[in-house]
Amino acid sequence: MRPRRFAHVCGFTLIEVMVALAIVTLGMAALLGTLSSAASTTGYLQDKTLAEWIALNQVATVRLQSAGPSKGNSDGEIDYAGRKWKWSQTVDDMQIPGVLRIDVKVRPSDVTASQDKAWYADVSGVFGNAVGQPRGDLPTWTTIPVNPTPGTQPTPQNPAATRGATPTSPFNPATPTTVPQVNTPVPPTHQ
Repeated sequence: MRPRRFAHVCGFTLIEVMVALAIVTLGMAALLGTLSSAASTTGYLQDKTLAEWIALNQVATVRLQSAGPSKGNSDGEIDYAGRKWKWSQTVDDMQIPGVLRIDVKVRPSDVTASQDKAWYADVSGVFGNAVGQPRGDLPTWTTIPVNPTPGTQPTPQNPAATRGATPTSPFNPATPTTVPQVNTPVPPTHQ
């Protein structure tokens, strides 16, 4: 009898399989790193958005107080979205008399405030009770009904023509339409 010869078998050697597994392992590690980084960034952006909302709410709360805010620094803590947050507020004068600047910073309570980057949101607002002098170049608004009494033409100079007219508007039939009457200022003459 003749010895049987083994047919030449094609396949991968152990070294080739080990190299392929090492390449797959490195690729999976890079993919997992990218996914965890994306998840971390998403969480940070969510916290940043919540901190921004808290800061805007604090500025609105200060503006809605019947008495104006007192100048200086203050801070506090709030529960929002199932988490504790710290806020710091500074109220200071601006260059305009009667106008105050409100700066609010917010961060999660579990983040230490040892550095400036610990604050997740920084919002500024203004509060004022100053009223400027009236100017002559601003438009004045006059109410003129859309459907005047038949046979009369309403004008700002002839308000009697609007008596008995039914005021209407394309948006709400019970309200009059308002049109601007612009007072054009006369430029000064130089002699």
